[in-house]
Amino acid sequence: MALPIIGADERLAQRKGIKGVIFGRSGIGKTSLLWTLNAATTLFLDLEAGDLAVEGLEIDALRPRTWKECRDFAVFIGGPNPALREDQPYSQAHFDEVCGRYGDPAVIGKYETIFIDSITVAGRLCFQWCRGQPEALSEKTGKPDIRGAYGLHGREMIAWLTHLQHTRGKHVWFVGILDEKLDDFNRKVFQPQIDGSKTGLELPGIVDQVITMADIPDPGGQPQRGFVCQTLNPWGFPAKDRSGRLDMVEAPHLGRLMEKIQRPAAPASERLSWPLVTPADPAPVQEPGHG
Repeated sequence: MALPIIGADERLAQRKGIKGVIFGRSGIGKTSLLWTLNAATTLFLDLEAGDLAVEGLEIDALRPRTWKECRDFAVFIGGPNPALREDQPYSQAHFDEVCGRYGDPAVIGKYETIFIDSITVAGRLCFQWCRGQPEALSEKTGKPDIRGAYGLHGREMIAWLTHLQHTRGKHVWFVGILDEKLDDFNRKVFQPQIDGSKTGLELPGIVDQVITMADIPDPGGQPQRGFVCQTLNPWGFPAKDRSGRLDMVEAPHLGRLMEKIQRPAAPASERLSWPLVTPADPAPVQEPGHG
């Protein structure tokens, strides 16, 4: 058997789906981004039951109400993971069992984009499920063990997100609420609203794109909505652009944003640069007894 090397031409010719997350405060218009997508090829995972923002939009939807349904839909959409044991979620056995209930997975072949609203609610469903598992109970006393529940929650959420991230050929967008808080030094920080800390910390490393939908004043000082797309931004919003094609701020139109990400890339010599780094002079260190 030859070494299964994927040639450069084959790799470049493969259809790649964009995997991203869009954070923003409640009411900024995240769900309304569905209006900017092709409704005929988009599947809406409506966990929030908050589709009033897209009332009148003819779009197919799934409405999972439990964590088990979230996992079942993920394996149905993404297929089985051959590396897992048969007793594990997202395994071949799990996939076969789900197909036995939902039918041929080819039914979702027409969907190019999966829009999941929201990861915040998915986290709540997951935590509710975790609290009822044996790991969330103390072996000595049998009483609830909140640390065990949070540990299981982190593993479950990361496994769910990672499985959806490996869904080749489809775009997967997660939507989540962004909280604004003050740290111990009274500095403004932004954190995804997800139960536990593990998911929020590891999510940026799982997806390709991290976008913050925010109010950004225009030159006249009037508020306007925009996508913040680059890690180095003056507002400190969470953002990441793995494609290297996005400006720091883009128009809040998800369809056009995806088109821009999928444009042919310019040669590396044109789009990459390595400028000299000139750090600021460090502050002088005062010697003991002189201050």
